[in-house]
Amino acid sequence: MEAETPTTTTTAAMKTTFLIINGVILAVGNCGGPLIMRLYFIRGGERIWFSSWLETGGWPIILIPLLAAYIRRRRRRSTTTAADGAAKLILMKPRLFSAASAIGILTGLDDYLYAKGVAELPISTAALLAATHLVFTAAFAFLLVKQRFTAYSVNAVVLLTVGTVVLGLHTSGDRPEGESEKEYVVGFIMALSAAALYGLILPVVELMYKKAKQALTYTLIMEIQLVVCFFATLFCTVGMLVNNDFQVISREAKEYELGETKYYLVVIWSAIIWQLFFLGVVGVIFYSSSLLSGIVITVTIPITQILGVFIYDEKFQAEKGIALFLSLWGFISYFFGEIKKNKNNNENNEHTRTSIETDRSSRQIITS
Repeated sequence: MEAETPTTTTTAAMKTTFLIINGVILAVGNCGGPLIMRLYFIRGGERIWFSSWLETGGWPIILIPLLAAYIRRRRRRSTTTAADGAAKLILMKPRLFSAASAIGILTGLDDYLYAKGVAELPISTAALLAATHLVFTAAFAFLLVKQRFTAYSVNAVVLLTVGTVVLGLHTSGDRPEGESEKEYVVGFIMALSAAALYGLILPVVELMYKKAKQALTYTLIMEIQLVVCFFATLFCTVGMLVNNDFQVISREAKEYELGETKYYLVVIWSAIIWQLFFLGVVGVIFYSSSLLSGIVITVTIPITQILGVFIYDEKFQAEKGIALFLSLWGFISYFFGEIKKNKNNNENNEHTRTSIETDRSSRQIITS
């Protein structure tokens, strides 16, 4: 397979530019997705399956960069010898396709759980609960990919758990007007379940990459993301059919508080913004690391909460502030530990490389 890494196809300046662009795209998607989903519900939208469908329903957008990448590969191939063969339209092998399809089904279920949580909870509370996926990610990563725990990761898990408990102890304080306590609790459980499932999905994706048995490129990662989103959308489509959502959409649009035209604008932009999130994630990971991707997502959590308070006039009690502080503390602890671990790994690798070179030089001297 042809190499398609940023270090060989772009200069350092372009790599930095692409990283910044993808970081902005990720931030916009992570802030805008939950906010526009909440707008759908508070202004008269009631279809949970339809809302979950919109989270991945914009997958055809990914075809645009994939088509551009294919045209680029064809042009490159045309300048090489005929022995290289024609450029491949699809880089993904059947093994990866099967794994991505299964992950897509899990993602569709996660979309439904998350949509149900956002429908019943203030967006600031839903954002905090979503942030707890790190707790579950750490546990599943330990089981699936043998991730080692450090003092920093354990500290992060404890802090995020305590933050969730603090939110759960005072559930009635930020309950939306006209919503029963039962509905609020169901939303709370659904949002927490979505975080748990997402915590499983991330290590499964990492495991898929390790077992891929083919070189990973940005184009291949976009292909994987397209398959994941397609099967997630297919899963939600089945839910919509069973729940008769397709028959209700036109009526719901006419009864929408902001008007029929704005209803469809909310729907379309919801699908677009969520795809920005997915594309931003894979872009930041490719041009930098998953660590930086997590940092960008973390930074946008308080932004989403603040926007929820100002745009939707949500309450922000002391318990929510404490939970936010504990969540940010947990994330900082986790990522600081990751930075320190990566630094130690690099130093160990450098030491090993130096030892090998020294040993090789010594052998050459003895031989001569």
